[in-house]
Amino acid sequence: MFNDIMAKFFGKSNSSGIAKKRLKFALVYDKLEVSDDTLQNLQQDIIEVISHYFEIDRSALTLDIQRSDDFSALVLNTPILSAKRKFSPSPGA
Repeated sequence: MFNDIMAKFFGKSNSSGIAKKRLKFALVYDKLEVSDDTLQNLQQDIIEVISHYFEIDRSALTLDIQRSDDFSALVLNTPILSAKRKFSPSPGA
């Protein structure tokens, strides 16, 4: 699964560009001490929660950590296909 995330993140480009992006990505993860297993579990948890409220395109989902000088941000991007409607039982039913 993580390999799918990486493939979507890096897309198709020249090998030197891919290597540079992978190195940058690896450095961010090393600094934050985030393992592949942690990211996979986090992605599954996020998908589960979002899926309670929305129909999403799981195949197009991307999870990324973006780092600036001051902070790191977890960025999730997924197409929302539709909102789910939750019907609560009528009072007294």
